[in-house]
Amino acid sequence: MTVGLLGNKIGMTQIFDESGNIIPVTILKVGPCVITQIKTILKDGYDSVQVGYGSVSNKSLNQSELGHLQKSNIQSLKYLKEFRSTEIETFEVGQTLKVDLFSPGQLVNIRGKNIGKGFSGLQTRHNFTRGPMTHGSKNHRAPGSIGMGTTPGRVLPGKKMAGQLGNKMTTIKKLKVIQINQKENILIIKGSVPGKPGNLLSIIPSE
Repeated sequence: MTVGLLGNKIGMTQIFDESGNIIPVTILKVGPCVITQIKTILKDGYDSVQVGYGSVSNKSLNQSELGHLQKSNIQSLKYLKEFRSTEIETFEVGQTLKVDLFSPGQLVNIRGKNIGKGFSGLQTRHNFTRGPMTHGSKNHRAPGSIGMGTTPGRVLPGKKMAGQLGNKMTTIKKLKVIQINQKENILIIKGSVPGKPGNLLSIIPSE
């Protein structure tokens, strides 16, 4: 994996290509990110680059977080994330990474927390088909049998049932970069990305 960047989702819109076709796009505010730590396989057991994003006041961080950043003379940052990398020799602590790390036409993977939709039933959460609605049926949206009555006589772990839908980390792979605005640190991606506007995202080049 190569080093990626952190950013926030601004929202969705649409643009037109040279042929007049409509392209649905998501606008992201990406970086700038600061390299806060470089881990090596000799010292830490693996190679990675840690980046920070989002300037905040010192009051927003606890003592351990402040000490970690002040050790490298880096300003207070709200978010930290590690990216596994085999090219750590090309980076240094304190280096600033901007949106020009990507290029138009490049494919990226975007990871973030998707929209939470609360308690949902089986049809919505797992795409179950419902039972008959007529002819005396009393099984409309019920789950049906969820286990055996004898051995093992319990509901097995992992059984698909009603429950919390969304609000989980998810990754959408191989989204195409349409445009880059280096002045405003804007990245325009084809398609949709996880979460609502303002959601924190990590953008990683696809392998």
